Amino acid sequence: MLSRLVLVSASSLKSSGALGAGLVQASRSLHTSPQSLAPVPPLPETGGKTRHGIIPEEIFQFLYPKTGVTGPYMLGTGLALYMLSKEIYVINHETLAALCIGIIAVYGVKKFGPSVAAFADKLNEEKVAKAQEVKDLAMNSLSEAITEEKKEQWRVEGRGMLFDAKRNNVQMLLETNNRERLHMVTNEVKKRLDYQIALQHLNHRLQQEHLVNWVEKSVIGSITPQQEKESIAKCIADLKLLAKATQAKATV
Repeated sequence: MLSRLVLVSASSLKSSGALGAGLVQASRSLHTSPQSLAPVPPLPETGGKTRHGIIPEEIFQFLYPKTGVTGPYMLGTGLALYMLSKEIYVINHETLAALCIGIIAVYGVKKFGPSVAAFADKLNEEKVAKAQEVKDLAMNSLSEAITEEKKEQWRVEGRGMLFDAKRNNVQMLLETNNRERLHMVTNEVKKRLDYQIALQHLNHRLQQEHLVNWVEKSVIGSITPQQEKESIAKCIADLKLLAKATQAKATV
C-alpha cells in the first residue's frame, strides 16, 4: 500500500508544476549523459514562497486539488498525533530544549534577519561589482584585440597592393638603369664616330693644304725671271691705264 502511494505520488509530482520540474531536474543532474554538458540555467536570486517560514508553497499547491485548503494542516496534525500516540516520538527534556532553541532562532531571524540579509546583500553586490569590473576589463581587452586583429587583417589585405607597388618601382628602376646605360653607350658611340669624322676632315684638309702648297710651289718654280719681269711691267702698265681713266672721269 505504501509503495503504491509512493509511486502514485512520484508520478503526480512529475506531472505537477515547479516542484515536479525541480525533482526531474535533480534526477537529471545525476546522469552522466551528454545532457550534463548543456548550459545550466541561472540560479534564482530569491528563494521560493514558503508558509510558516519553513514549509514550501509547492506542497500546499500539490495537495490542494485533493485535500483542499486545510488538507496540509490536517496531514501535519495527523502525522504529529500519530507519532505521539504510537510513541514514535516521545516528548522529553530535549523537546523542550529544541522548542526553546526554535523560539530563539525565530526571534533572532525576525530581529536580526533584515540587517544580516542587508549585510549579505551588500557583500554579494560588492562581489558582483568586482566580477562585473573584471568582466568589463576582459570584454574591453577582447574588443581591443578584435579591433587590432581586424586592422592586421586589413593590413594583410593591403600587403598585396604594397608588394605590387614595390614591384612596379623595381621595374621602373631597372628600366631607368637600362635607359641610362643605353644613353651612355649611344653617347660613347657618337663620340667615337665624331672622332672618326673629325679625323677624316683633318686628313682631307691636310691633303688639300698639301696639294695647294704643292701646286703653288710648282707654279712659282715654273715662272722664269724674264716672265716675272714681263708680268711686273704689264701690271705697271695696267695700273697707269687705270690711273688715266680715273683722272679722265674726275675731270668730266
